[in-house]
Amino acid sequence: MSLTKRPKIEIPKTKSEWLMDIIGYIALAIMVVVLFMNWRELPSEVPAHFDGSGNVDRWGSKWELLILPGIGIAMHFFLMILEKFPETHNYPARINESNAEVFYRNSRQTLNYMRNIINILFAYIVYRTIVIALEEATTIGWPFFVILAALFAVLIWKMIKIFRIK
Repeated sequence: MSLTKRPKIEIPKTKSEWLMDIIGYIALAIMVVVLFMNWRELPSEVPAHFDGSGNVDRWGSKWELLILPGIGIAMHFFLMILEKFPETHNYPARINESNAEVFYRNSRQTLNYMRNIINILFAYIVYRTIVIALEEATTIGWPFFVILAALFAVLIWKMIKIFRIK
């Protein structure tokens, strides 16, 4: 089914999507509030990059900390808009009138869950960067890797669901 022939179907959000949206907005708010509340105490140089083990491998200006909320908020709204138009997403050739709704819901949920987990990830990175800058820790910590694993787990779970759609 070509992109121009795909049906536009109004599919209400599921409870899990609403819950993830609430969690995602809370994460965005926490990210901004924590940064704002700690701005004056931050030294002029803060962690700007971490290696694969979670250790700081580059320090930079505290102004660089504004990049993460900026990217996070921009990505949040871009993905939220994309989520509203599942008929434009990329699907296997087997999509048709009878299975379009299932494909749309799966694709929309994938974007929703991933968008909001990314919000949590960015909020955690900002928080942990502040903690390290204030010399209360030295590494990004294991929760970063757990959140990253959750992001990939959702992607794998939703890809498996795609293969199961008839």
